[in-house]
Amino acid sequence: MFNLNSWQSGTAALMAMSVTVGAVAPLITATPSLAQTRFSDVPSNYWAAQFIQQLSDRGVIAGFPDGSFRPEEAVTRAQFAAMINNAFQKSPQRQAINFVDVPTNFWASNAIRQAYTIGFLAGYPGNRFEPNQNIPRQQVLVSLANGLNYSPTANTQTTLQSFSDSFNIADWARSPIAAAAERRIVVNYPNVQFLNPTATATRAQVAAFIYQALVSSNQASAISSPYIVALQPATPPAPVSVTIPQGTAIPVKYDQAEKILVTKDETAPLTLTVDQNVVTQEGTVVIPAGSQVVGRLQPAQGGSQFVAERLVLTNGEEYQINASSEVITKTETIRKGSNTGTIVRNTVLGAGAAAAVSAVTGDRAIATEEVLGGAAIGGLIGLFFGRSSVDLITIAPNTDLQMTINQNLLVSVR
Repeated sequence: MFNLNSWQSGTAALMAMSVTVGAVAPLITATPSLAQTRFSDVPSNYWAAQFIQQLSDRGVIAGFPDGSFRPEEAVTRAQFAAMINNAFQKSPQRQAINFVDVPTNFWASNAIRQAYTIGFLAGYPGNRFEPNQNIPRQQVLVSLANGLNYSPTANTQTTLQSFSDSFNIADWARSPIAAAAERRIVVNYPNVQFLNPTATATRAQVAAFIYQALVSSNQASAISSPYIVALQPATPPAPVSVTIPQGTAIPVKYDQAEKILVTKDETAPLTLTVDQNVVTQEGTVVIPAGSQVVGRLQPAQGGSQFVAERLVLTNGEEYQINASSEVITKTETIRKGSNTGTIVRNTVLGAGAAAAVSAVTGDRAIATEEVLGGAAIGGLIGLFFGRSSVDLITIAPNTDLQMTINQNLLVSVR
């Protein structure tokens, strides 16, 4: 057994290396070859370089005047409509409609109308399209599956069990996403096991989804990438068991927000991403960067504490884990008349915190994507009626939730 001093967090260089030369996971294909792109901010070893290059060559996507592609920028629904029309040629499936929030002189008006008529995109109640709304990953996948008329052939629930966060997939999106997974349209970086369905889709992610949709419909040649979800498991090499000792630190990050708010009494589901490789002194990677720690925030000693339940490695292997963060006791006071937009900017809330903010500020429109786990808040609002202020636990996830293992953990290294 290794002692505590023989463990350390891997460097950024080692983290990058693990992505390109790591073991092949049960749900992925072979490691990709490198493709040099013409964009200054898309190096040849960038995870989506080949997808971006291929779509750029086809004229589906383009860069910016400064020579960049900006792969991590969010994609709006209007921008996605434009990409769809560049990628797919399809006969109209339904009559065009005029969305009330898309004036005829809007830059993407024709693209939105066309994407609607060919069946890739639809609107919202009240005949709205919300063209400037950032599009979530699950909405992109549903759009592609519906536009290509794909339906699942296997049991939807069984297929979606391939994703460790399948509980976050909206009911309306489950069947189309299962169909998209069967057709190998789903591309998950950095961990193929996590769909992150409610996260805003980036330009790189949309490029990967669209290219895979073209491949699925025999309009493009397949690209080899370890991040394409493949439902046929590969035969893994024989594992070697290694014990990670009690007291080992796990560096984590949370990309969905800069801040989390919860009440002092609530429990909220939370999934964190391992930020750096955890390695032995000999350099063996036992917890790769990109692995997921699934757990919950729960009340503890006047504050809140993250308690881990499962560790999901990048190859899909899962382990029960006993690990936790320090107790966080910092608070933020929400008062009557506070600006809700300021409170929730770059913030996610537990259901209790969302209910408290809604009741105290009078804003009943707290968006569900801002609530951890998509929990309903309606039944909780009454608990905070009449209050002029409420104190919420405020958590900076990338610093406050670093955790240590409380009990020796046995993992298999391949």
